Amino acid sequence: MTTQEAYRQCEEIMKKGSLTFYRAFSLLSKPDRQAVAAVYTFCRLLDDAVDESDRPEASLTEFLHNFNRFLANEDVEGALWVALRDVWGRYDMDVAPFFELAEGMKWDLHKSRYATLEETEQYSYYAASTVGLMLLPILVPEPDATEKASLKQGAIDLGIAMQLTNILRDVGEDLSRDRIYLPQTLLAEFGVSEADLFARKVTPAFMDVWETLARRAEFLYTRARETHHLYPPASRKPVQAAALLYEGILDAARGNAYDVFTKRAYVSTLQKGKLLARL
Repeated sequence: MTTQEAYRQCEEIMKKGSLTFYRAFSLLSKPDRQAVAAVYTFCRLLDDAVDESDRPEASLTEFLHNFNRFLANEDVEGALWVALRDVWGRYDMDVAPFFELAEGMKWDLHKSRYATLEETEQYSYYAASTVGLMLLPILVPEPDATEKASLKQGAIDLGIAMQLTNILRDVGEDLSRDRIYLPQTLLAEFGVSEADLFARKVTPAFMDVWETLARRAEFLYTRARETHHLYPPASRKPVQAAALLYEGILDAARGNAYDVFTKRAYVSTLQKGKLLARL
């Protein structure tokens, strides 16, 4: 398989897996967009190893075995590994967040309830902030030494905000898998029980829980934006676009009267255009 064919397959996976992500990063130059698609494909296939397999632990172990073979410079078959080999040759990639994402997948294998907001945000770091940290060497290939810490924290904040948005959007879908990512302490504060959630009814108390978590996500989106000026012009708009489009999901859920049990909130094509026009 040629490198370009591998990248083509990765871009198709990104387009199919997340139109929001695809739309935001389509603004990059072709080489950078392809590298982002390869990283996205790593994340997508790792996630699928847990969520789509009848033997998730074995599938996760096999995936990580192939990743370790890749890191040892062994030839591994598949478009992902061909594309990633090129990425590794062109960018100064940090391997740590790739393994941290796998840690989040392990949490999904053995954990289905989250006691506190801090615990939910730790999971969100593993599940999403790691992706931002993976992408930093692509989006900011030569960071100023004094700005590295701010860029990293901004990527962490944006990732947590995005994952909290996923959690708020996917309450019903997660219930079908017997997963509740909403913090138990927050549910208790507003008097929402697990039975209430499984009844799949939008109540004033549930709306209070939802809005409390949404406001936390919005705070993190705002704090992350304070670092966007540190990105080079070529990658600044894609990052800003990703943040705007994802944050827009929160308003879409509000537009659905908080019915995240039976409806999937999404930003319409028209609304995406309006949001991107702000950039």
